[in-house]
Amino acid sequence: MLIENVQVFQENCTFMPGKIRIEDGKFAESENISVQEERVDGEGCYAIPGLVDLHFHGCVGHDLCDASEEGIQKMAQYEATVGVTSICPATMTLPEEVLHQIMSVAGRYKTKAESKQPRFEAKLAGVHMEGPFLSAARKGAQAAEHIRKCDIQLFRTLQSASQGMIKLVDVAPEESGAFEFIEQMREEVVISLAHTEADYETASRAFAKGASHVAHLFNAMPPLNHRNPGVIGAARDASHCHVELICDGVHVHPSMVRAAFSMFGPERMILISDSMRATGLNDGWYTLGGQDVCVTGKKAVLRDGTIAGSVTDLMGCLRTAVLDMGISLENAVACATMNPAKEIGIFSKCGSISVGKDADLVLLDQELNVKAVYVNGIKR
Repeated sequence: MLIENVQVFQENCTFMPGKIRIEDGKFAESENISVQEERVDGEGCYAIPGLVDLHFHGCVGHDLCDASEEGIQKMAQYEATVGVTSICPATMTLPEEVLHQIMSVAGRYKTKAESKQPRFEAKLAGVHMEGPFLSAARKGAQAAEHIRKCDIQLFRTLQSASQGMIKLVDVAPEESGAFEFIEQMREEVVISLAHTEADYETASRAFAKGASHVAHLFNAMPPLNHRNPGVIGAARDASHCHVELICDGVHVHPSMVRAAFSMFGPERMILISDSMRATGLNDGWYTLGGQDVCVTGKKAVLRDGTIAGSVTDLMGCLRTAVLDMGISLENAVACATMNPAKEIGIFSKCGSISVGKDADLVLLDQELNVKAVYVNGIKR
């Protein structure tokens, strides 16, 4: 199949007019095209890689923490319809036995998915372990009663149950055992700072020991202060550190989104959705990590008013970043495709429109509406 008349996103973060060939579910060379080959008019659309969301909890009534293979599949099917073709859903702070069940289900789902023919659904690329190694002082929507200190053996038990699916683990570096955990686990998993009260010195030490990521920048951490720069300042100074940003129009003010892009540069930014199970559904009451959540419009809050995830999918966040926050389309696309794919080690398979990679592709019109999605070359 040859998709013609499109503006193709390049790995150097530019768009170039061109065409895209898909063969056997992969991007292929577009030279020497057979006259019999199927041709598709892209109608001048932007052609971008399928998005990669490495931090979301659920959608369309389901959540990773439900520990249901059917639920993961329903989430994967919905995410594909909005142009998110690889997913790394996140856990919450829950009891050890519940986390074990979640990880076991994720591992089984991945194994079964790999044995089947490709389908039109997002691929489960990993699990983001958000909790329980957090700070109760910055728990946000996490359940304080299940927060515990870093535990290497527990992590390895959960990683074994998941069959190696945990790609990121969040820690609060000021808590007991965190530095030892970072030093010992930095070669096995991406270590992210999150839900933390850490000051600049503590966070800087964590980055020096091997932490390399910050979850949902600005949220669940001290604010950037000119005398106490905290985690944000430490992340800025750690050149190897990448940071997540939720651009749903609720979690972070547009001015701070622009400031973050200026501070870190687009090459260090990763757009995430942090979406919860109400995403794709109507307003009402839902749950997140066993806690009641009220959804009104684009905002989801606990009973005490604490923001509890988002109800905007990653494509919606990308669209908001570009249309409402002043981020260039080129930068926003890179931060929702290449950067997250590199962060969790799947860039060899996806994240760019490159020959030999999975044919995960989204066509967007000039208003950034999704016109078509392909997963392994399979069209919606």
